[in-house]
Amino acid sequence: MLFYANACREYVTNGPLVELAGQPNLNPLNSAFAKLTAPIPVGMVYAMEKKKPQRRGRPSRSEGGVKARGRLLDAAEALFAERGFYGVTTRQVASSAGVDDALIYYHFKNKSGLFDAVFERRARVLIGARHDSLRAYVANRAHVTVEGAIAAFINPMIDLSQKGDRGWKSYFALVAQIDNTPWGSEIIHRFFDPNVHELIDILQEALPGIPKRDLFWAYNFLAGSMMLALSETERVDRLSAGLCHAKDLDAVRLRLLNYCAGGFLAMVTAERLSGRA
Repeated sequence: MLFYANACREYVTNGPLVELAGQPNLNPLNSAFAKLTAPIPVGMVYAMEKKKPQRRGRPSRSEGGVKARGRLLDAAEALFAERGFYGVTTRQVASSAGVDDALIYYHFKNKSGLFDAVFERRARVLIGARHDSLRAYVANRAHVTVEGAIAAFINPMIDLSQKGDRGWKSYFALVAQIDNTPWGSEIIHRFFDPNVHELIDILQEALPGIPKRDLFWAYNFLAGSMMLALSETERVDRLSAGLCHAKDLDAVRLRLLNYCAGGFLAMVTAERLSGRA
């Protein structure tokens, strides 16, 4: 602004209207120049420097940040588990996370991208835990069994639900929910198939001569029981009038492993006796 004032001073002093300088009332720039060159109060200058126009549009990285992204994932995970993908809006997720909904589009592009990120975040942890558990089981046994293989496959899920942060319970409820949808099964297929094939390979070693077809059928039934148990819906609480508690994961672990292993063995034995295996 001072540069502009000096330029105006030069124009008035040396410009084409210099001949009017001695006639203040005839010079049209005199009053404007007087206002322009008047000193500005210090407080006003400070306020002008401090006040910056609010930027709209894409948030900055510092505004988004790792913490805000994590809060969005946590909020979305809980809401998707409770209401399903179609029952949740991005505005509801942002409100629950305490951030502007523009951050969802900045970090995840859209609601589908947010859902994929929610699913992938814990899937990577679970995949690694299962892989390590199955490998450790095989490495520490001279002979593998159906019971041992199934325990090595299921136990990491129960451990994460019991000892991990509370988001794991929402996550397992979400997995159980989408596993019954065509689009959800594609996500399950993309992430978890390698672990399933690891289990099938160990079971084939434990049950030599059983066709892989029957092992996959048996796994299909195991998966349904496993996900129902981990979703902790408490239906068994009501059915049993309080004799059973879905959230008692120690009780769940013992019974689920016995049930799944027993079902596996019963099915393949029946197939073998019938001559189909």
